[in-house]
Amino acid sequence: MARVVRPELYEARKGEILEAARRLVTLTKGYDGMAVQDILDELQISKGAFYHYFDSKQALLEALIDRLAAEAVPMLEEIVNDPDLPALAKLHSFFEKTARWKTDRKDYLMSLLDVWYADENAVVREKMRVAAPERYGPLLSRVVRQGIAEGVLTAPQPDQAGGIILGMLIDLGYSFAVCLRQVSSDPEAFERASRTVAAYTDAIERVLGAPAGSLTIIDSETTHAWFDPVLAPPQPPSA
Repeated sequence: MARVVRPELYEARKGEILEAARRLVTLTKGYDGMAVQDILDELQISKGAFYHYFDSKQALLEALIDRLAAEAVPMLEEIVNDPDLPALAKLHSFFEKTARWKTDRKDYLMSLLDVWYADENAVVREKMRVAAPERYGPLLSRVVRQGIAEGVLTAPQPDQAGGIILGMLIDLGYSFAVCLRQVSSDPEAFERASRTVAAYTDAIERVLGAPAGSLTIIDSETTHAWFDPVLAPPQPPSA
């Protein structure tokens, strides 16, 4: 008779594996350098135990990205549910806190960057692309409806606007990541990233029917925080 594992124990053990993988990715190995065996050694578990939760290293990557995305939901729900914030302030906070949340996890995200955008993970990326509007779209749509009621937004299809904006933000994230990956060999990558952010900001304002210049998707300080360590020239050793 097969052993039955209680759901809470299953999720707890799965979480331990994901947390161990996250530590290894961030602190020592990077994703490409991390082997399944490193996780087994870290947790002192068998290979069979690992494959009980993840059938491949690619499945582990998908779970790591999904877990990361889920972590942002409570923060965004708090913004949307704030009864004292007008819609434009909610949108500003939504974009600002999302950008800051990603910047706070920059080392981890950078360690996943190359493998996430590798050709062999195209199917996983597409799954996440579909899941993101389902997860965050309704939150944004609530703010859009509030903005229409307040007379500051004019989106004709508010229930669809959230998903459309999420799709645009995903595309912006991809373009931003491409520039990050090119910056070491292309001196214009930073300026191209800045122009891309400005173009998407303008497009999102148009979808929402928001006043021109009323939204900031990624501010210049945040853009510099991602690019400056890469752009900065090496410093000579001190005497």
